[in-house]
Amino acid sequence: MDSVSDYGDGSLSSSSDDSRSYDFDGDSGLDPEKRHLTTDLGAVDGESVVVVGSGFGGLSTACYLAQAGADVTVLEKNEQLGGRASRLERDGFRFDMGPSWYLMPDVFEHFFADFGKHPSEYYGLTRLDPHYRIFFKDGDRVDMVPDLDENRKRFEEYEPGAAEAFDRYLEKSERNYRIGMDHFVYTDRPNLRDYVDPDVLRYSWGLSLVGSMQGHVEDYFDHPKLQQIMQYTLVFLGGAPTNTPALYNLMSYVDFELGVYYPDGGLGAVVDGMVELAEELGVTFHTDAEVREIRGRRGGFVVRTDDEAYLSDIVVSDADYAHTEQELLPPEKRQYSAEYWDTRTYAPSAFLLYLGVEGDVEELEHHTLVLPTDWNDHFETIFDEPAWPEDPAYYLCVPSKTDDTVAPEGHSNLFALVPIAPGIEDTPEIRQSYRDLVLDDIAEHTGVDLRDRIVLEESFCLDDFSSRYNSQQGTALGLAHTLTQTALLRPPHASKAMDGLYFTGSYTTPGIGVPMCLISGRLTAETVAKTTPAK
Repeated sequence: MDSVSDYGDGSLSSSSDDSRSYDFDGDSGLDPEKRHLTTDLGAVDGESVVVVGSGFGGLSTACYLAQAGADVTVLEKNEQLGGRASRLERDGFRFDMGPSWYLMPDVFEHFFADFGKHPSEYYGLTRLDPHYRIFFKDGDRVDMVPDLDENRKRFEEYEPGAAEAFDRYLEKSERNYRIGMDHFVYTDRPNLRDYVDPDVLRYSWGLSLVGSMQGHVEDYFDHPKLQQIMQYTLVFLGGAPTNTPALYNLMSYVDFELGVYYPDGGLGAVVDGMVELAEELGVTFHTDAEVREIRGRRGGFVVRTDDEAYLSDIVVSDADYAHTEQELLPPEKRQYSAEYWDTRTYAPSAFLLYLGVEGDVEELEHHTLVLPTDWNDHFETIFDEPAWPEDPAYYLCVPSKTDDTVAPEGHSNLFALVPIAPGIEDTPEIRQSYRDLVLDDIAEHTGVDLRDRIVLEESFCLDDFSSRYNSQQGTALGLAHTLTQTALLRPPHASKAMDGLYFTGSYTTPGIGVPMCLISGRLTAETVAKTTPAK
């Protein structure tokens, strides 16, 4: 596969003013026959549903249930819709505060296709070239690009035979992706008996179901930098190379073959598109409506905010799963104890700096990673010995490289994200000290000195994730994809303690990431329909 010409079936079209802008409609891996809902959602026709939270999982669930005839109301705690995909707008700058990578474009296409729509009806896409740039802290720099032949050459420069290993790795990654998406990700299997099935056993044969990503990558590449390149996507899964299942090598197929995109206007434009679709389907939204209590049962729920009491037949929570159980439900209706939630492995939190900067930042790309040559110490400070990392691996996003609407003329829009351990101390003094460390590190290892050019600055960290999103331990993402927190080992979509209460979003299957939350909404809607008694 080479260049962009292989990413379409005749539908690839360039815009007149930017040859990189187009709609993705390629051979992604998901069998078209698998696009159809596996469950008839007709059972929810006429039911009233309150969805708590408007993240991607909540928006997705709301759309599916509304299409099936339910009367859906979405209650959002904050002043804008989108959950963690909030936007910060100030002094002519517009930042995506949360997700900033548009990956797995096939999932977005399949989502909109379920409603007879296409993403291009709501937002445009630009494929990034390069996909991203990596600065290693020993002075080395490498770009990963859409052209696979160019990437092969780069790999071979690091290690003889790495180009051929790259092909074999991607072949395995593609197999995992295609089988995983067709037969596992789009199907909810909440019980062990669901896996005792001839089809499951047949399709799981040969998948990377055991072992860690670290061990899997070492089977292909010896050079530590190549191992890092193949594993950086673990950041999107909230794990480390040693605790993430090898199955997630499928992310390399996503990265190198499906590509990295930017939705015109940022990820917030995707939220706007989903909200527009939801309103077309009849969904009602209320912002500044923080839910304080969920009481009742199927057919007789009361969902209370500070100002209103909403009555519904069904409730779906896209709020933090632990917060919902521990703070919104009566004790006898909780599935899990406080100890259960305290002992989970959470995905990292993040230290974020949103920066409006004078001038250009030529050395940086839209997506830039800055990595120590040995990043094990950083992962240890997240999962083993929680602390603020002294030599951090971090991510820089400069959307103004692609989108001139996100910053005033003559300025750059940039944010820095350092993954850090959830649950550690977060104070103004620590933030100021760490802010200085990060800006110094950027100057030293990328050649971009931002310190005297900042005209707007905001930080966001653990306490903000907790207060804005009711996030357990301040995690930025939810439950990490560890070996013991994958598939049926994640919390279920349907509450086992409160009939008529359901959950969606990153805590449930299929897990973390915007595409997975879209699919989670579909799985939740199917679960609602399966468990709603026939009228």
